[in-house]
Amino acid sequence: MQNHLLEALPPDVYRRLARRFEHLSIKRGTVLHEPGDRIRHLYFPLTCLVSITITTRDGETAETGVAGNREMVGVNAFMGGSETTQTRYAVQIPGDAIKVRSEPLLRAFNRSKPVRDVLLNYTQAMIAQISQNAACNRLHGVKQRYARWLLEVRDRISSDELPLTRQFAGEMLGVRRATVSDVSLLLEKDGLVSVRRGMTYIDDGEGLEAVACECYGVVKREHERLLGARKPSR
Repeated sequence: MQNHLLEALPPDVYRRLARRFEHLSIKRGTVLHEPGDRIRHLYFPLTCLVSITITTRDGETAETGVAGNREMVGVNAFMGGSETTQTRYAVQIPGDAIKVRSEPLLRAFNRSKPVRDVLLNYTQAMIAQISQNAACNRLHGVKQRYARWLLEVRDRISSDELPLTRQFAGEMLGVRRATVSDVSLLLEKDGLVSVRRGMTYIDDGEGLEAVACECYGVVKREHERLLGARKPSR
């Protein structure tokens, strides 16, 4: 299993970084960055999923984005700041990731236009994801949003078996657990998903895509336009 963003880096830069890779198995609930933390390490998910969230003063949490095997955690380090801002990065699906100190890639970013192109294109893709999320949350119904969210999780962990509870889905979508349960039952009735013991299984991906809102395809196409289709593992 590889990380799409790492694979998009120039081969010579990838090889130099690879000597510094630390392979981790990360548990659910692990916080990679808190607001205000100095970014000393970057994380490239392989099979884990990281939620990017904002928590209000009232303690309410909303997901603004996700990072999986086509993203990274710590992009702020290349955008002129060394700290996270108001966002929190926490592992929601346990799995593997690559950890590497930020300095080597930051030096490559400053010296190499091809590296800058990759990371700036990635930043543009993340902005597109966050912007589309904002529009989606405002304009689309829960059933469409839930279908889209399941597909995006699937793509980022490369599996149709999703260790997701309805409680967590409700928190990330900003709706009550009961609402997610109602929508999930409709998808199950149509044979698109099944839910058993804290696991959600995508049984019909094409059918689920037909239910999901247009935002799923928009974000996916924009990512592929900016960073290309997944390359073979090195």
